Amino acid sequence: MFKKSYFNCVSVIFMTLMLLNLTACKQPNRLEQPEQLTVSEGFRNPLGFYDATPTFSWKLPINKDIINQSAYRIVVASREDLLPNNADLWDSGKRESNQSAWIKYTGESLKSRQKVYWQVQFWNQSNQGSEWSAVNHFELGLLQNKDWNAKWIGLNTAKDSIRGRENVLIHRPQYLRKEFELLDQVIDARLYITAKGVFDVSINGKNVSDDVMSPGFTTYDQRIETLTYDVTKLIRSGENTIGVEVASGWHSGRLLWGTTPWDNTISPQVLAQLEMTMNDGAKVSVVSDETWKGTTNGPLQFAEIYDGEIYNANFEIPHWVTYHFDDKDWVNVEVSDLDDDVALEPKRHTTVKGMIELSPEKITQTDSTTIFDLEQNMVGVPRVQVPMRKGDTLKIRFAEMLAPDGTFYTKNYRSAHSTDYYIASKDGDIEYTPKFTFHGFRFVELSGYDTSKKPVKNWLTGIVQYSDFENNGTFTSSHEKLNQLQSNIVWGLRGNFLDIPTDCPQRDERLGWTGDAQVFGPTSMFNADVYKFWASWLQSVREAQLEDGAIPWTVPDTRGNKIGSSGWGDVATIIPWKIYRRTGDIGVLEDNYEMMKNWVAYHQKKSNNHISNMMSFSDWLQPYPESKKNTGDTSRNLIGTAFFAHSAQLTAQAAQVLGKTDEQAKYEALYQTVAKAFDNKFFDETGKVKDVTETQTSYLLALAFELLPEHKVKNAQTNLLRKLKEADYHLRTGFLGTPLLSKVLDDMGEVDVVYKLLFNETYPSWFYSINQGATTVWERWNSYSKTDGYNTMSMNSLNHYAYGAIGEWMYERIAGIAPLEAGYKIIKIAPQVRQPLNAAAASLNTPYGKVSSSWKIKGNQFQLDITVPPNTIAVVLVPANTDQELILDGITFSDTNSVLLKNTRKDAFELEVQPGSYSFQSVVK
Repeated sequence: MFKKSYFNCVSVIFMTLMLLNLTACKQPNRLEQPEQLTVSEGFRNPLGFYDATPTFSWKLPINKDIINQSAYRIVVASREDLLPNNADLWDSGKRESNQSAWIKYTGESLKSRQKVYWQVQFWNQSNQGSEWSAVNHFELGLLQNKDWNAKWIGLNTAKDSIRGRENVLIHRPQYLRKEFELLDQVIDARLYITAKGVFDVSINGKNVSDDVMSPGFTTYDQRIETLTYDVTKLIRSGENTIGVEVASGWHSGRLLWGTTPWDNTISPQVLAQLEMTMNDGAKVSVVSDETWKGTTNGPLQFAEIYDGEIYNANFEIPHWVTYHFDDKDWVNVEVSDLDDDVALEPKRHTTVKGMIELSPEKITQTDSTTIFDLEQNMVGVPRVQVPMRKGDTLKIRFAEMLAPDGTFYTKNYRSAHSTDYYIASKDGDIEYTPKFTFHGFRFVELSGYDTSKKPVKNWLTGIVQYSDFENNGTFTSSHEKLNQLQSNIVWGLRGNFLDIPTDCPQRDERLGWTGDAQVFGPTSMFNADVYKFWASWLQSVREAQLEDGAIPWTVPDTRGNKIGSSGWGDVATIIPWKIYRRTGDIGVLEDNYEMMKNWVAYHQKKSNNHISNMMSFSDWLQPYPESKKNTGDTSRNLIGTAFFAHSAQLTAQAAQVLGKTDEQAKYEALYQTVAKAFDNKFFDETGKVKDVTETQTSYLLALAFELLPEHKVKNAQTNLLRKLKEADYHLRTGFLGTPLLSKVLDDMGEVDVVYKLLFNETYPSWFYSINQGATTVWERWNSYSKTDGYNTMSMNSLNHYAYGAIGEWMYERIAGIAPLEAGYKIIKIAPQVRQPLNAAAASLNTPYGKVSSSWKIKGNQFQLDITVPPNTIAVVLVPANTDQELILDGITFSDTNSVLLKNTRKDAFELEVQPGSYSFQSVVK
């Protein structure tokens, strides 16, 4: 009996195990889940999102079983518990596609405030499925003006008629508050808020966020951005108080020229809407209206972007954002309705924050002042912690560099006072950080502190502020000065990406100059995750475009000019196309295509027989101009005609991507016509410039934009080399010519010349500024020298990113990472190995994952280490004496499933490489 039962039990167990094994065979293990999910231009789980028709992107995990994607499935739901099997908003179904970025949402219409959850899974090249991704989400902000029940509120600060520099109306900062009571517990609360000006908001004495200079700088006469905050944890049952500080910012402050399309004499105002869901399900709102009260009699007495702040601690208002504060001396706010002509839209890129903290490396003390050297030109504000005596005023001054004699130098700030003041209310240590201004500086001078105390470094910290983006790539090399140039490029980016792309961050300007933007945009995308930043600014460009197609010189437009400039307004075509090439997202072309066409139409309007007569800043700040003009020597008409042709060509290419066949043919024909006119007008039969001044840039434009017939190209190249030789192989290019120099010479096969130009030590060159102590890129090639001091010209920024455009070539050609197909779906890795470098490396986050290229050379032994991300393919050129063998991962190379030899060139092996990491070794001549 026992034995029978025992064997029956064993049989059952055996059969059960066999059944489990068979089941496991039928259901193979799933692949790892997709990762790094984002929506639209790279947002991760955003709150207050702007896009009700988003796109979805993800990356495949790095796994030997995952070469590429063969299919995907996206599910979208209104509740997390509905995923993945009961998605009520959208189920894409299994779609055969290798696309893992920019998948358009085509589900149920989404609306303001809606919270949306989504997941994705994929199948690999063997049709093996992955696990579902983690659930991601986004929550929409208030998408339309009609979603707002609040009104604009504020105090009439314009009535004081205080006039400052340039006779600009000065608005005193305001403090606004509202008390409210709740009878139940809050389970969810959202604060929707914006300002005409800049604001900081607190609830019950606690700051809502660490954002600064919000909501940012837009075309205020057409659009003001709004922000959404989750404030659930700040609100309590019973008594509550919300308080908002508001200052002029860009909207009502002193901007250069002072001729903005919007009315900056309007007093700063706030718009706020607090929406709460209570424990019993009830909805309660608190909105900005006539019940709020305000005062200008607070500690912040003055706040301007250019001029700094005045903070008087004697006027501090303790507990003003708490319920039992006595505001009987405060006044009722003034109220105004929303303007239907000005759209209120959620902010479509990241806010400005304090991103990095720098400590002084040196301090220099005199009898009454101390200078702190951060050893890095930066943008932001100081945090000071110093001893003071009651009634004394701490004066905080800023400078980018000192004069050769060591004195503090601020002349290049022009009319920007750029000074902060703190008036102490008691003896002892104070701490102060400016709130509604920012400065460009390396050096900080303090005076007015308690001189009985010995200054120490920790009295001051530099808070580096810029739009909250992450690094997107890295570049390094064996050459110290080239690494410093890379650092200068990155710090120039940080300093000039404070909500908009500015020309300079320190003087009385800080504007979105379009020429600087189109020049530096491509390089910026290597170094930082700035797609959303550019997409947001391009919306402002579209809004600023005039009826005739002209693009203002600065965006947002701060001067109301009615004419465009060639090379500047061409940002309308160049940046959308460059972004598309970097990302592969056709959405950027869809959004900007009409603007591109309208800009080309403006070119046509400003041309006679296809020869441009458009106004132009030309090859701005060309060194050694014979004309002695800032615009340089290259013909304005030549420049305008070249950019006319180029913009027509880019518009044709955009039309092709968008499937607009007829329009592609139209703009391609226009490009050919303008190119022919350009050739006939400006070049003779020998390929030499005629009838206008012959410059390096004139040849660069002709060659870079492919404007010459084939039989003239070689001669034009020879003439360019002649012009370079005449300049002792130094550049003679300004803002428009410099970005083209490396590409044109590279295409000519003159990489050695590019290296010679790049590694020059003397003026004009990139290393010249580094030899003078530069830690950012300069506006002029000779903005400063250790022997002569500052250039005497009034425009002399030491943080001006335009000439940092060389960074694109450093990534693409020194390190060797470039897209062969939009979005790096096909990658070219082809480093250009030259002396004086013996090593270089770069990495880049593409839409499909990180690609890297790292090379080194010792004697005639060359090594290249690369990583190719999943769902892409790479064409790799390994420099080599191809008579010698190629080593792959330590073994003599032969074709594998992952690496195929496509071509053996004289000086390189050309390989087709599947995703993965590889190490190649070769012998070079």
